[in-house]
Amino acid sequence: MKKHDKAGKHPFTVSIRGQLMLFIGGITLFTLLLVWSIITFALEPQYNRTIRAKLDGKAAAITAMIDQADKPISNRSYLGLTLNDEFWSGVSGTFQDKKINVDGCCVDFSDTTLRCLKAYESMYPCLLHESTGAFGGDFGYNVDTRVAIQLRQKLFEEGSLYQIIRIGSSMQMCVGRLSADGQYGVIVSTSLAQITTAAEVLRTILGPVALVLLVLDLLLAVLFSRWFTSPIRKLSNGAQEIAAGNYDVAIRVEHHDEIGRLAEDFNHMAAEVKRSAQLEKDILANVSHDLRTPLTLIKGYAETVRDLTGTDAEKRTEQCNIIVDETDRLSALVNSVMELSKVQSGAEKPNLIDFDMGELCFEVAGRYDALCDQNHWHLELQADEAAPVRADPAMMERVLHNLLGNAFHHIGADGQVMLRVLPQADGCRVEIEDHGPGIPPEDLPYIFDRYYRARQDSGKVGTGLGLSITKAILQQHGFAFGVNSAVGQGSTFWFVMRDVRTGPQA
Repeated sequence: MKKHDKAGKHPFTVSIRGQLMLFIGGITLFTLLLVWSIITFALEPQYNRTIRAKLDGKAAAITAMIDQADKPISNRSYLGLTLNDEFWSGVSGTFQDKKINVDGCCVDFSDTTLRCLKAYESMYPCLLHESTGAFGGDFGYNVDTRVAIQLRQKLFEEGSLYQIIRIGSSMQMCVGRLSADGQYGVIVSTSLAQITTAAEVLRTILGPVALVLLVLDLLLAVLFSRWFTSPIRKLSNGAQEIAAGNYDVAIRVEHHDEIGRLAEDFNHMAAEVKRSAQLEKDILANVSHDLRTPLTLIKGYAETVRDLTGTDAEKRTEQCNIIVDETDRLSALVNSVMELSKVQSGAEKPNLIDFDMGELCFEVAGRYDALCDQNHWHLELQADEAAPVRADPAMMERVLHNLLGNAFHHIGADGQVMLRVLPQADGCRVEIEDHGPGIPPEDLPYIFDRYYRARQDSGKVGTGLGLSITKAILQQHGFAFGVNSAVGQGSTFWFVMRDVRTGPQA
């Protein structure tokens, strides 16, 4: 068969190591992109919202002082501007005591004339007043700049004010409020230079930092992927060894995670594959031997009938009978191999129905009457009570025939075989007992294996598959089974037919 070219079959394949590196690198790039997006689109707006809320709170607190004043805070007449000194002294004290903290701010007081009443500065420069910082954290007078007049006009027209002003490299936020009577306006401003500078610095250093982080992450990804894929490579190499026919492979379990459990399962699989391979070799050898013997006999006697027997009818009949017997033996072997193959492969599924196991045992036992009479044997059936079960009766009949055939094959000098059906709460226990030579303890663990024969069975006629077929059928049903034996006393093969719906097997 023509082998497929790997490159043609898989034109592009990324290894697990490569996938891990791509994943970690992708996560790093995504994280850096997310940071850049936050700095660019979220940091400044969020900062501005915070600053606006603080300035609005200061402006609201100052306008509340105006609203609570007992007298007007100012009076304009033809004589000029007259201020309420008591009110302004209170405002100054409030600022100095930081009851209203205006550090780093400019505060502008105006009336409906759009002219300044008082100005307070604790920030340089103050773009609102185009100030040189001469106030130094105190009140000044008549600060009527172009910017201030424009903002006052907007405040009195709209009732509130929010605006960011830029002059050169400086950027400041202005928030304004009107008094309750609408006669006075308060504008508070502060600098946004810090957040702007911070954002610019972050965006500047983000590129080099991203490059360094990406390189470090890729190096870490290489080391991590090498460590992570090491047990997988060992498993792959082990699988290749098994595929090449080397079954003595064991993966060292170094971890107790999913990979460690996979290694344990692999070792178990390797052991089972080795056992199965050895068993297949044994089967092939046994089948070859068992097939060769009857075929040789058939051929030999057929040639004898053809060449030597002549007209001797008695000899011809004897030799033809031998050919028939060997043919039957060959047919039985082939049928047993096919039956075992079907049961073990799952091609033949149990047809579960309800029936009385005692009645089935009675029917099967009756078929051995002629054999017992011919050989002066005795098959005793103990099935006095009904034993309702759920199983495949045809398969269970095969089990009984196999176990009874094995018992008669090893029957003791007393010629006794016992077949018992013992009802239980959820099924029954079936026992087949003989008084033969028994099974040596070293043979008991393997007695149900294919083609396994105890030492005392060497050279005896038989396919060596009866107990293996029995085991496969009982395992398909989920029934417990086993054998109790003592050398020189006999053996008792048993199985428990328990409805698997009622609970686990004992």
